[in-house]
Amino acid sequence: MPDRAPQPVDRQLPTDEARDLISLVRDIAQHEIAPKAAEEEDAGHFPREVFTLLSRTGLLGLPYDPEYGGADQPYEVYLQVLEELAVARLTVGLGVSVHTLASYALATYGSKEQQVEHLPAMLGGGLLGAYCLSEPSSGSDAASLRTRAVREGGDWVITGTKAWITHGGVADFYTVMARTGEEGPRGITAFLVPADAQGVSAAAPEKKMGMKGSPTAQVHFDGVRVPDARRIGDEGQGFAIALSALDSGRLGIAACAIGVAQAALDEAVGYATGRLQFGRPIADFQGLRFMLADMATQIEAGRALYLAAARLRDAGRPFAKQAAMAKLHCTDTAMKVTTDAVQVLGGYGYTADFPAERYMREAKVLQIVEGTNQIQRMVIARHLAGPETR
Repeated sequence: MPDRAPQPVDRQLPTDEARDLISLVRDIAQHEIAPKAAEEEDAGHFPREVFTLLSRTGLLGLPYDPEYGGADQPYEVYLQVLEELAVARLTVGLGVSVHTLASYALATYGSKEQQVEHLPAMLGGGLLGAYCLSEPSSGSDAASLRTRAVREGGDWVITGTKAWITHGGVADFYTVMARTGEEGPRGITAFLVPADAQGVSAAAPEKKMGMKGSPTAQVHFDGVRVPDARRIGDEGQGFAIALSALDSGRLGIAACAIGVAQAALDEAVGYATGRLQFGRPIADFQGLRFMLADMATQIEAGRALYLAAARLRDAGRPFAKQAAMAKLHCTDTAMKVTTDAVQVLGGYGYTADFPAERYMREAKVLQIVEGTNQIQRMVIARHLAGPETR
C-alpha cells in the first residue's frame, strides 16, 4: 500500500478572493518555504528572503487598511494564511504573526500622520517588525516592566533591556513599551523605534530547543532618542495597547499551532500508510488508527475554536476570552499531536531524518509565548468568575 499524500485542508472561506489568496500562499509554501525548511532550521538560518517575498506579494499586511498597503482581509482569512505558512515552516508562520503584532499599535492607535508616514513601509515595503514587551525580570507580570522613557524637550530617551524578542537583531523596527510615569500598568507608553537608531543593539540570539531559524534575543536600548512623533497613543496608554495587541496575537499563535499539528498529522498518516509490519501497513492496526483519528479530531476542534474567535473579532464583538481559549487549546493540541506523531513513527520519529521530532520541539514554545498557557487559564477564569480576591 503506497504512502498517502497529505490532502489540503478543506477550508470554509468567505470570498473568491480569499480562496485565491489561500492558493497563492500554498504555492509559496510548497515551492519557496517547505523545501528548505529542515535544512535551514538545522543550520539556524533566518529566511529573510522569504519575508521579502511575502512583503512583495502583500502577505505582511493582510488584516490592515489597504490605504497603507494592507489587504483589508478579515481575521478569519488572515489566520488561515498563518496556518498554511506554519504547516510549511513555523519560523515563517510565527514570524508573520509577530510582524502583524508589531504593526498593530500603529495601525490601530497611531495618528493619521503617523500611519501615512510609517505604515506603507511596514506593511508592504519590505520592513520587518518586532514587539518589545517582556523583560528579563517581567514576563508574565508585564506591568512591572522597568524600561524607562524620559521626556527631554520634543524627544523621549529610552533606556532598558527587552527579553525574548522574536526577530531581535534582524527587525527593522521595534514596537516598544516603556515606563513614562507611575509604577504599574497606567505608567506605560508605546513607542515606534527604528532598529538603526543610535543606542539600539541586540544580544546574541538565544540557543533554543526549537525554531532555531527564528532569532530570539535581548534588545538593549541605551539612551535611545526618539521624537515625540514616534509615541503611539496617549502617554500611559501603552499597557492597554499591549494587551489589545496580545488578544489578536494569541489568535495568531493558535493558528500557527494548528499548522504545526497539521504538518505532524500529515507526516504520521503518510508514514503509517506506507510502513509495513507483519505483512501490512501499520495504519491497519486499531491502536494506530485510533491515534490518528484522535489527532485529526483535536486539530479540527482547534481550528474551529480559533476561527470562532476570529469571527467575533471581525464582527466587532468582544473576543478576549475566546482568544485565550483558542491559544490554550490549540497549543496544547499541537504539543499532544506532535508527541503522538513521534510515537507513530517509532524510532524513526526520534531521528532528525524525519520532521516529526522538529515539530515536537517547535510545538513546545507555543505553549509559552504571548502568555503562557497558565496565564491563559487565568484570563479565562477572570471572564468566568471575576478578578481574584486578595
